[in-house]
Amino acid sequence: MRIAVGSQNPVKIQAVKNVATNIWGDAEVLSVDVFPGVSEQPTSDDEAIKGATTRAELSLQETNADLGIGLEGCTVETAYGMFVSGWVVAMDKNGEMGIGGGGKLLLPERIASEIRKGKELGPVMDKFVGDYNTKQKQGAVGILTCDLVPRTTAFERCVIYALARFINPDYYR
Repeated sequence: MRIAVGSQNPVKIQAVKNVATNIWGDAEVLSVDVFPGVSEQPTSDDEAIKGATTRAELSLQETNADLGIGLEGCTVETAYGMFVSGWVVAMDKNGEMGIGGGGKLLLPERIASEIRKGKELGPVMDKFVGDYNTKQKQGAVGILTCDLVPRTTAFERCVIYALARFINPDYYR
């Protein structure tokens, strides 16, 4: 099984590798740098799914993989505050598509207020904790949960959900 991930982010690549090798022991995971066609900080589930879909499609186009996978984080404003979440789209060569979303974690108001000003979550979190490039490490999810749920782990669930139609296809026919 050859899987192309539409990202150079090591957290996203590792999440796919962890799941793929668990399902298909000898899975080969490739990473492809693609442009998702959405804002740097998607602010809705729909925008994140669109970005993940574009990433999956482009990763398939640029490789000869069996599956293309796109992962996209997002923030979502609700009546209860702003949440961070993630979406994954898995697509095969026939255009068959699986979509999986992750849990939603409430952002602290001082972080949410920066996102509302048009800033990207990663750099806001970097400043918040005095670190660099946290989105390619533990991410906001890992930081806010004291690494009980690192970003890789959060994305792994989304990858599994997106792959459900490929690992258990009888239910999706």
